[in-house]
Amino acid sequence: MDLVIRNITVVNATGRDEHVDVLLQGGKIVQIARGIEAEGRQQLDGTGKFLFPGYIDMHIHGSAQMDTMDATDESLHTMAQSLAKEGTTSFLATTMTQSFDNIEQALANVAQFVPRADEAEVLGVHLEGPFVSKKRAGAQPVEYMVPLNIDVFMKWQALSGYKIKEVTLAPEEAQSLEDVRKIAQSGVVVSIGHSDATFEQMVEAVQYGVTQGTHLYNQMRPFHHRDPGTVGGVLLQEAVKAEMIVDFIHMHKDAAQLAYRLKGADGIILITDAMRAKGMPYGEYDLGGQVVHVTEHGAHLANGALAGSILTMDQAVRNMQLVTNCSLEELVKMSSYNAAEQLSLANKGRIAQGADADVLVLDAQLVVHQTIKAGKIIYEA
Repeated sequence: MDLVIRNITVVNATGRDEHVDVLLQGGKIVQIARGIEAEGRQQLDGTGKFLFPGYIDMHIHGSAQMDTMDATDESLHTMAQSLAKEGTTSFLATTMTQSFDNIEQALANVAQFVPRADEAEVLGVHLEGPFVSKKRAGAQPVEYMVPLNIDVFMKWQALSGYKIKEVTLAPEEAQSLEDVRKIAQSGVVVSIGHSDATFEQMVEAVQYGVTQGTHLYNQMRPFHHRDPGTVGGVLLQEAVKAEMIVDFIHMHKDAAQLAYRLKGADGIILITDAMRAKGMPYGEYDLGGQVVHVTEHGAHLANGALAGSILTMDQAVRNMQLVTNCSLEELVKMSSYNAAEQLSLANKGRIAQGADADVLVLDAQLVVHQTIKAGKIIYEA
């Protein structure tokens, strides 16, 4: 059934169109104009509301009791379905540092996964670890960490059906930065994370293809005025986009403000880094065989280390606007457009003729009223 969204304000990264109609047909946006013919078509009144491109979460491990590392169809379906209510229409299923066998099972599972019509789309895999630094482990188990091995990576890429779209690694641990370059040249986003790289090592890694920083501030060599560290590198290198978990647990609200002032909306990608406790009651949960204690103060291991988040994308967007007073156009950049650009997805992250009909109807408080995937309403408040 064709869908016409009536009298809505369309917001893109580049500007907005007020009081227009939007026709969704065959999974695509086919027309944006005033007075679109609606007879025989499903209609949605958008008066007083905003239409955003669907959120893209490049870094999410789990949700609704499920995790990518479960390596089951049921887990991915449950995750994908649960994300609709927070406005996420597509995401990278994110792995973690584990045994090669466990990682390979998760990759093979994504390779054969086919989402249903009422679910967010799995765009591919974000491989977080095991090519990371033991000095910045966080909740990644150190016993499985290894230096970057290009042969292992290429084997895993084939096993995933070439669905690895992002890899988080510590470039200072790589045997050769040429291996980083090979991954970047293959079209995979290389993100520095769980890294103890000095500022100089960070700058060098950018020359070899690093274009993103995984969960800014967290598990990175911190900023010091005589050694700006990995954090300083991510903040100062224009070629690098910063993933940010804006839950005010992974970073102070003024640290979010600082990043916004330095990077601007063009340089930020909002993520959740959520684990299986997202959307669930407080209590004890599993993350890679480790017990995670989830309270109103976040998700932590017994040693106090943060173990992912329970943040939703819609809350991340609201939090970012709260601390920066940024424009709606900038929120589109940070919640979908920049991710789509990083992943070379020309049909996502924008509302334009011919683009995918992945959109959200939001009110002035940025609360999600409808999530629409491929032209179909998959969530309604």
